[in-house]
Amino acid sequence: MAADRPVTELMSAPVLTLRPEQTLEEAIAALAERGISGAPVVDGGGRLVGLLDDTDLILSQARLHGPTTIEILGAYFTLPGERHRFQEELKAALGGTVGDAMEEDVATVGADASVGDVATIIVDREVSRVPVVDADSRVVGIVTRGDLVRGLSTAP
Repeated sequence: MAADRPVTELMSAPVLTLRPEQTLEEAIAALAERGISGAPVVDGGGRLVGLLDDTDLILSQARLHGPTTIEILGAYFTLPGERHRFQEELKAALGGTVGDAMEEDVATVGADASVGDVATIIVDREVSRVPVVDADSRVVGIVTRGDLVRGLSTAP
């Protein structure tokens, strides 16, 4: 795979996109249906606003912690504010949205980028996928680690 190959030769398109207001349950179903582990999140105009991947989904479920209590002479007391925090975490876990769980600081490339540009971002930022966007931040494709590996076997 030549690092100077255009990213458009490896990117997947069209791309499954999610909306911030979708529930996590809807997002999980859409990802599972297509056998993928993440997708860009776009606003009503199709502009990139975030990225949701399996790590975000796992973390959204791992954030739930029971309220902190202390025992004094055989009686248990919940620390002030802990019950409210627990209720908020429970509400987020049960009715969370894509917008609640997505990563907002997303590295992107334009369609004029090279495969080497994407590979560098994936390694430097330790991410699994990089959306390809147009001048208006609309998603036109995506390149994953798997795409890069497949590119190794199809190098010209």
